[in-house]
Amino acid sequence: MTPQDVFDPDVARHLVQRIRSLEPDTRPRWGKMDVARMLAHCSVPYEFAFEDVHPRAGPVKRFFLRLLAKPTVTGPKPYRRSLPTTSAFRIADERDFGTERERLIAYVKRTAEEGEDAFDGREHPFFGALTADEWRTLLYKHLDHHLTQFGA
Repeated sequence: MTPQDVFDPDVARHLVQRIRSLEPDTRPRWGKMDVARMLAHCSVPYEFAFEDVHPRAGPVKRFFLRLLAKPTVTGPKPYRRSLPTTSAFRIADERDFGTERERLIAYVKRTAEEGEDAFDGREHPFFGALTADEWRTLLYKHLDHHLTQFGA
């Protein structure tokens, strides 16, 4: 899988169209999340990039995450369906569809506006500094996986 360029405004517009195609009652093709939780879940990687709301992994955990999880998250292979997720990505409480949709759209737009240079070397709380290409892959692959999950 070659991820599309989340830093390209045209790709961002296409992603926003896909997000806007979702409705509050859109059902998943697989998995257990409802659409509002999925939107909140998809905002987590953007929170990693833009917000300081997730604790940084300690050195031992970070070492193992870089070794075991980073190749899956930033590598070219698409995610398998129904993969287990780490606690930072679990959305247990009810979410408002409209709020979560607009929040995710704002993150997608902000990513394209800030551009590739702003992401090169940006810290990830689990993996440390990532290249712009690693951010590109991580952000696109995750969002595309879940939009596909919901038929968007």
